[in-house]
Amino acid sequence: MPRKNLHNRKKILMIGLPKGSLEENTLSLFARAGWKIKGESRELFPGIDDPDLQVLMLRAQEMALSVQDGPLDCGLTGRDWVIEQGARVKEVCALTYSKTGFRKVRWVVAVPANSKIKSPKDLKGKRIATEAVHLAKKYLARNRVKAEVTFSWGATEAKAGISADAIIEVTESGSSLKANNLRIVDTVMESETVLIANRQVWETNPWKREKIEIIAMMLKGALAAAGRVGLKMNVPEKGLKQVIGILPALHTPTLSQLSDRGWYSLEVIVEERVVRELIPLLKKAGAGGIIEYPLNKLIY
Repeated sequence: MPRKNLHNRKKILMIGLPKGSLEENTLSLFARAGWKIKGESRELFPGIDDPDLQVLMLRAQEMALSVQDGPLDCGLTGRDWVIEQGARVKEVCALTYSKTGFRKVRWVVAVPANSKIKSPKDLKGKRIATEAVHLAKKYLARNRVKAEVTFSWGATEAKAGISADAIIEVTESGSSLKANNLRIVDTVMESETVLIANRQVWETNPWKREKIEIIAMMLKGALAAAGRVGLKMNVPEKGLKQVIGILPALHTPTLSQLSDRGWYSLEVIVEERVVRELIPLLKKAGAGGIIEYPLNKLIY
């Protein structure tokens, strides 16, 4: 899809979305938040059903500086890459999701399983391969260790024990490292996806700032709703206390009196994983007309 006319920059918000490992979950998150993004897998400027937005697909590693220096007004990337690039940007909000789920990732020091390296101090004089050179150097400085840090262009796990004594690599669960016969020595930092904005845009352009804040609110709402459902039911007055005692509510259940004397309508948000055990208990406690419904967004 061709670019939109950007001569009137004041009324077009340029937003960068990450290509690669975060791409699929990011597009899914935007869909749940209310924005449909369509385009071919290699398309840099996919279409979006919002005339105020122009989307640019970019590697997460490049996002922070593209927001700092332009052309992007805002974008999604990892906090790790903001720190790695030393980018001067405004962090609008954290969005805790990753390639495989809703959790933070870790940058870790890893070595071959049979390595004699057991602690950060053992890295002294060693060679470390990583894609995040500045993160690695800051980590070594914190631990007062001098070691050689080399940039890895990819396939970093394969270099441990071959062209490097250790690696500093990002992981979600550690399963890939373990599968490659690597052992985690230490955690360098935790990271998560963040929405960042150009500082000048944030401070001087009220229209763009409000648009970014709306995007942040809707994305956080979509994340908050993930894995949760709503339950609605009718409960007799005599069974209210027992039913409410069963519910692992996110907040206090909403109650409203029905036209039938002695009956109440009860509505609550719960974790989807507990519903199959919860509904039989509610039914046994006297609840009826139980409805389960999905949630797209949960705005606090």
